Amino acid sequence: MPTARRIYMDHSAGKPVDPQVTEAMQPCDQSFYGNPSSLHQFGQEARQALEEARTKVAELINAERKETIIFTSGATESNNLAIKGVAYRNKDRGNRIITSSVEHMSVVNPVKYLTTKGFEAVLVPVDQYGFVSLKELGKELAEKTVLVSIVYANGEIGTIEPIKEISQIVHSKNAYLHVDATAANGQVPIDVQSEGIDLLTLSSNDMYGPRGVGALYVKDGIRVEPMFHGGGQERGLRSGTENAAGTVGFGKAAEIARKEMQTESERLIRLRDRLIKGLLQPIPYSFLNGHQTRRLPNNASVRYSFIEGESMLLSLDMMGVAASSGSACTAKTLEPSHVLLAIGLKHEEAHGSLMFTLGKQNSEEEVDYVINLMPDIVKRLRAMSPLTPKELKQ
Repeated sequence: MPTARRIYMDHSAGKPVDPQVTEAMQPCDQSFYGNPSSLHQFGQEARQALEEARTKVAELINAERKETIIFTSGATESNNLAIKGVAYRNKDRGNRIITSSVEHMSVVNPVKYLTTKGFEAVLVPVDQYGFVSLKELGKELAEKTVLVSIVYANGEIGTIEPIKEISQIVHSKNAYLHVDATAANGQVPIDVQSEGIDLLTLSSNDMYGPRGVGALYVKDGIRVEPMFHGGGQERGLRSGTENAAGTVGFGKAAEIARKEMQTESERLIRLRDRLIKGLLQPIPYSFLNGHQTRRLPNNASVRYSFIEGESMLLSLDMMGVAASSGSACTAKTLEPSHVLLAIGLKHEEAHGSLMFTLGKQNSEEEVDYVINLMPDIVKRLRAMSPLTPKELKQ
């Protein structure tokens, strides 16, 4: 029988909306319901709320001015706008696009799509920890490279990429750098100016804001072809009446993240390290995915030999624990994660992965509850697996 206990450790798939964010959004439906493009008072009140949110998001990433923030419907749209928009608008400069082998599917698929439109795509490999090969990146930056798209931190294995070094390599060849910061925003400090980022994808819900809202930072001077055509909102790059309530919530979430990031990240790192140690130390043939220290504060991605992640997830769910075996955006496929294969794992190794991503409501007591569950779950599943060596079944 399922337990009445409910512990959520799948924050990479979606975070609960912060109560402060919900409170900040409430006046929008009652007071700021005018169209932000209208000239009357109702419209201008909505416009003011929208621009205040834009300022807060800009401040979070140290953008040079608030107008560099373009609001979208989420990270997927932002990634598509960045990749397709830069490619189409700058095709006179070149047709070569470079990305890495560990990107989110909302980067992978737009890049693949562009290969049907005359563009050339290059995948740069990563090492066993998920770090992009800087040497290979430098070699692949041919003269006709117009865009390089690299994830800030991988949401599946937690590894944080050396973005500043990547930026220096990219700009030495006069290409643009797009960074997908969906998994990292609100968890680690991001400074688009000092890190040399030309375009940056942000997601509201990934920092405890409402779903269905995101942003794309576009550095001044970067030419981008719009994907939507209409009334010319968002500097002409994202037509359509803005989601005022959603952006207000996004702005509040950015404001909270800016104030609380350091303290909360330090707390999460303590919980993360405790969880990783407890998941690996008592169980033989267990391994950490990603780098041990240069990883997201909330990410504990592990793998166990001889069993499958889906079986562990179902067992955990019966005990009231929600986790993941990879990206929620690819959960419908039975294929192993392309990220885990890219870091050199075999198919059977990738299938044995399990990912816990912590959040604000998780406690040390909940971490210990999960740690105590895992040895029995792994032992029981290994006893049923034909792949398990005899000595582990005894």
